[in-house]
Amino acid sequence: MENMKKSLLTFVVLLLIVSLSFSVNVRIKDFAKFRGARDNQLFGVGIVVGLNGTGDSGTLNSTLLANMLKNFGVNVNPNDLKTRNVALVMVVADIPAFYKPGMRLDVEIASINDAKSLRNGILLQTPLYAADGNVYAVAQGPISVGGEDAKGSANLQKRFPVVGYIPDGAIVEREIPFSIVDENSVTILINRPDFTVAARTALAINTVFGVNIAKALDASSIKVSVPVAFSDDVISFLALLEEIEVPMDAPAQVVINERTGTVVFGGDVAISDFVLSYGNFVVTITNGQIGDRKATIGNLITALKSLGATPQDIIAIVQELYKAGVIYAQLRVM
Repeated sequence: MENMKKSLLTFVVLLLIVSLSFSVNVRIKDFAKFRGARDNQLFGVGIVVGLNGTGDSGTLNSTLLANMLKNFGVNVNPNDLKTRNVALVMVVADIPAFYKPGMRLDVEIASINDAKSLRNGILLQTPLYAADGNVYAVAQGPISVGGEDAKGSANLQKRFPVVGYIPDGAIVEREIPFSIVDENSVTILINRPDFTVAARTALAINTVFGVNIAKALDASSIKVSVPVAFSDDVISFLALLEEIEVPMDAPAQVVINERTGTVVFGGDVAISDFVLSYGNFVVTITNGQIGDRKATIGNLITALKSLGATPQDIIAIVQELYKAGVIYAQLRVM
């Protein structure tokens, strides 16, 4: 019985290896990350000045500005600061793992009140907080709202003036704590959980190092023991792991965007035999063939286009075929 189990396991592994040869090889760093190495979201509330009459109405911004001036020893009555040159904004940023004090982050700014535009405004120094309540960065600088005043051309992106950004607009003040190595092992997290990808990743790692140091725990995580040779140089070990290539294949799925008339299909999406009558179109699949071609979504769409089907026709047909159960794939409608 034990020999039978070993023989079956060997057969399955060989079958897996054979199937890998027909896939695209992708580096681990391009589809996964290490547990503990993650981005964190930062946010803060700030004041934008210099808006030339396009800022907030009311007295809230005047009160905040007066309180800020008090910190510089200047006492001003908020009623004397009624101006539309100031706007209250929310400031957000993502701080990646391993960022050190002094490094810079891009920040995004969005109006909170009724400002008409943030164009040409300057964000005053704004502390950025993480979910733990600590300040990890400070933002300040001139705001860009991007886009163009698209009046004469449909090819220009219309300006959205109450949202802007500051490239490198925040300085990191505190490093986000992290821990990658746990009990002499690291865990690789797959961005899109998949049992096949997890198994292939573990197999590829073990093949490269020639020893079983990796084990897939579930569809999203692979636990990898740090070899003794790298016990005092974990960074080099992580760099080697990142560069290992894993055979990947696209899942069998069809994504439909009805707004743009787009159909995207991944993997070898198979179709059962059927006879389709839709308007003036008649398509027949017999013995897994569309004419002299294999019955797949790609070949079906090619056949429909040759018959003069519009994108809307194709989308409607694909949806009906999915409902009929003749398409063997996941269907996502956006």
